Amino acid sequence: MAKTFLIYGVSKGLGKALVEGVPDQTDTVYGVSRTEPPFGDAQFHWIPADLSDTQSASIIKKQLGEKPIDTLIYNVGIWEKLAFTEEYDFESTSDIELLTMIQTNISACLLNLKALLSNLRLGTNSKIILIGSTWGLDNHNGKEVTFSATKYALRGIVQSLRETLRQDNIGISILNLGYLATEYPLSMPVDEVIAKSEGALIPLQDVVNAVRFILSTSSATCVKEITMPAMLDENV
Repeated sequence: MAKTFLIYGVSKGLGKALVEGVPDQTDTVYGVSRTEPPFGDAQFHWIPADLSDTQSASIIKKQLGEKPIDTLIYNVGIWEKLAFTEEYDFESTSDIELLTMIQTNISACLLNLKALLSNLRLGTNSKIILIGSTWGLDNHNGKEVTFSATKYALRGIVQSLRETLRQDNIGISILNLGYLATEYPLSMPVDEVIAKSEGALIPLQDVVNAVRFILSTSSATCVKEITMPAMLDENV
């Protein structure tokens, strides 16, 4: 049976790979991003939206109307300008940068889920998947305060919203991902990705497989969390 997907952050990286690797050819895909993604398939429909805009949820909802959604994947996450570098300093983070991260990573997620629950209720064996991070896990070694806080928040959304969605048999999951090999396309063989990244990065194929596993489960199952650090990652 053909399904309808709503995938966020589809212009590049993991979001692009999810569009390429998860839906079947007969499925319909709505993709959200600020810049136009490189997809020309008739089954793909681009919804331009900037999630740092507080009106983004209303814009996306208006585009979708009451179309059923079978799968919603919130692949969104911005971080501090100097994140993951020796120069990062929490006190130097501007207030605007901090609040923009909260809006994009947390507030927009909440507002979009709230606006689209009625669409998910119309779907078949509907699933919600939030793309989290190992920066949202207990006792990680990262210093990036605001980014970490937003990824912790996603886990809270999953744990609490599950109580609301149980009556609708809608599964909600989070993938806590480590360092991804986003610079290599999904078409590159896994062995080649591992060789080029010296085994330090997670091939996008592994994340696609994790998403496909969640979507393969029945409405009797809720996959709450999957944590996927890179094998050589000592941050967690």
